Amino acid sequence: MGSIPMQRKNHFRASATDPDLPGPPAVVRTSLPGNPLAPAAARRFVRAALADWTELGVPAAAGITDRLADDSVLLVSELVTNAVVHAGTAVELMCRLDEALPEESTDEALVIEVSDHHPSRSVRSEPGPPPSCGTPEYGRGLQLVATLSESWGITYRTGTKTVWARLPFEGVQAAQDTETYAHGQALQRGLRAAEILAPLPKRTSHDTEWVNRGALTFLAEASDLLAGQFDEDLVAALAGQLLVPRLADWCAVWLEDASEASSRGGMGAPGARLARVWHTSEHRIEELRRVLEKEPPRLPEVAGSGAFPVPWPGEALAGGVSGTSVGVVGSSGSGAALAYRLTAGGRALGTLVIGRAGLVRFPDEVTGLVEDFSRRVALAISTARRYQRQANISQVLQRGLLPSTVAQIPGVESGLVYEPRDKGGPGGDFYDVFQAGEGRWCFALGDVQGKGPEAAVVIGLARPWLRLLAREGYQVAEVMDRLNQLLLDDATEAADAAAAVVAVAGGQGVPPDGPTSRFLSLLYGELVPYEGGVRCTIACAGHPLPLLLSPEGEVREAATPQVLLGVVDDETYTSETFELRTGETLLCVTDGVTERRAGRHQFDDGDGLAKALAGCAGLDAALVAERIRRLVHEFSERPPDDDLALLVLRAG
Repeated sequence: MGSIPMQRKNHFRASATDPDLPGPPAVVRTSLPGNPLAPAAARRFVRAALADWTELGVPAAAGITDRLADDSVLLVSELVTNAVVHAGTAVELMCRLDEALPEESTDEALVIEVSDHHPSRSVRSEPGPPPSCGTPEYGRGLQLVATLSESWGITYRTGTKTVWARLPFEGVQAAQDTETYAHGQALQRGLRAAEILAPLPKRTSHDTEWVNRGALTFLAEASDLLAGQFDEDLVAALAGQLLVPRLADWCAVWLEDASEASSRGGMGAPGARLARVWHTSEHRIEELRRVLEKEPPRLPEVAGSGAFPVPWPGEALAGGVSGTSVGVVGSSGSGAALAYRLTAGGRALGTLVIGRAGLVRFPDEVTGLVEDFSRRVALAISTARRYQRQANISQVLQRGLLPSTVAQIPGVESGLVYEPRDKGGPGGDFYDVFQAGEGRWCFALGDVQGKGPEAAVVIGLARPWLRLLAREGYQVAEVMDRLNQLLLDDATEAADAAAAVVAVAGGQGVPPDGPTSRFLSLLYGELVPYEGGVRCTIACAGHPLPLLLSPEGEVREAATPQVLLGVVDDETYTSETFELRTGETLLCVTDGVTERRAGRHQFDDGDGLAKALAGCAGLDAALVAERIRRLVHEFSERPPDDDLALLVLRAG
């Protein structure tokens, strides 16, 4: 998304600077993933496109107003939400400025097209009979499109459905019989998010007016806030803060146990926990929590995802009054309470409950709005759980790919920095320091091709084989030779397996995703301590060269470059041996250090790493590692865009 505005500017520059050149039409397109983040990305895309057209002086952009911008953002948000929920495929978004054509009696307008790739499912249109239980409905769909646009339509092509709408610059007057939200009046735009989320002192008399004015913008802004949360408890907390006190006096969110959510129907079964309770009066929160935990709401299967009346927790909200059912009023301690089942992807994730004192029932406008809101909460919870599952898998995988401890070498200090770019996920860098035999220790610092699972496959091959070969007594160069051949053999087997898949399919299709080559840059060495120093044998295959720092501050390279592992068959690798004397320091890094960028410059330009190491004379190994790490981070204001790994060995 970050490169889209620049592409638009390049697209329009010729026509904006030279009026004699017709230039291309004002059209922008983007593709969005079919997930809950798509509506927010679509809103940002449309606003950026309108801003760019205005900045560049595109002739047709002269009529763009704040109202047109708000209308287009609302329309795109609803259509993309419908596409994500009902189709679940990638979404294509197109925005185009149409100039006035007097000969065709057309005015200037903004045209928006939203396409998905599941045309067998319909877009929500006119109100109809209630959907069957378990059939999710999201957004207001074409009812909103008809209100905001002068013309709209749906185009079906093979494998694609496109909903398009034309928004005139002057705006469109809604028909008198058009309902914009659950029996409400015509939509009134312009209410900002701060006004929508701010509490009103007297809400009851303002419900209908507020819903008609700001409901859609409220849902759009709420979607943005919810989509940015990747912790289900934070989603629950945010849901309560958005609803209270705007739409309810109190709110509670139960969450099903993630491992059992798919098998649960109603709430109150073992495993459901009360994740969040929110009340306009903070001193009532704990008492309300106590009552709700003791008697959680139970929803029957037929409840679906719509509003379902539940008992009013009178004991907590009326100073000891027993629970009063919904619809019973007559005391200041009674009111209305509604529960909404939170479901996404056919799984029951929890329940959202709201309540307001002094009501027989919630207004229909509020009931419909909270129903739409609860579906967005469910999507956010589902996304947070998927993210957390992936993070847990990545953390377990990462722990298995790296050594649990770093071996202590007699007479040698060690310092280590390891920072994968994706925190908690498997990176492409790895390290190891282990004892290979009596009086022999080995170390390795590597960087594999790719990231994530593909990198994990190579690390899972390389690190155990390094240990095995070293402990079998193979010398440094021999270990490199055999590891190179192992990677080549593995790549060949992967390619054969992919070819077999295509052959089974009758020659149709393509091999499975992912490269079959297993490239690896590796710095590998052996240390043999002796009195007065350490004998170091080292080999470097396609890796940043190690640097040797003397006690006087002189720095030199400690190895010669050789070809990457897994590239050339029957390659013969060589090693070099030198003495690591007392006070000398060996620095080994991955390219995340040397290639750290600040604009057009890299950290190692002009021997930048060697100069940084020279300033570390006299420091112990841990301080050297920390200082290099700090200098690398300070080299640019932006966070690192690659894994960082460095190993420091200093003879004591």
